[in-house]
Amino acid sequence: MSRIGKQPVVIPAGIDVKLDGSVLSFKKGNVEKLLDTKNFVGVKVEGNEVLFSTKGDDRQSRAFWGTFRSLANNIVIGLTDGYEKKLEINGVGYRAAVKGNVLELQLGFSHPINYEFPKDISITVEKNLITIKGDDKQVVGQIAAEIRGFRPPEPYKGKGVKYADEVIVRKAGKTAAK
Repeated sequence: MSRIGKQPVVIPAGIDVKLDGSVLSFKKGNVEKLLDTKNFVGVKVEGNEVLFSTKGDDRQSRAFWGTFRSLANNIVIGLTDGYEKKLEINGVGYRAAVKGNVLELQLGFSHPINYEFPKDISITVEKNLITIKGDDKQVVGQIAAEIRGFRPPEPYKGKGVKYADEVIVRKAGKTAAK
């Protein structure tokens, strides 16, 4: 049995949840998020909780049970608190700036990298720290991974773009011949 799927998703005050067929809609203010379960799991909305159940007893059905419960919980957390990822830029002359909805990165290439991000995501830059905030966990993580992918950290000097909590295992450089 799924330990995650058994747990109900608690809906805090201020978020409206509606079930229309197999589509769950979460609404807070003017922001609405949809979760389509595609009839893979059973869904019930009782009071301020959303309960998930399996449709069958096969392995695939049990996997969907925990997955859709986690997706619903991520939407609730995103609407209440939001998600945040921090990236750190290391390297001489490496810098970033935000102009409108474009992140301009200078990462040692002959040209600047202009990364256009969606309107519902906010990116701020302070010295060498890029902060990405949004209400969708998947989108925030994807944008952070794409920005890191422009210049991943290298193991000798540690130059590049890395997550703030990432540890780079450093290698020893060349040693002189004896």
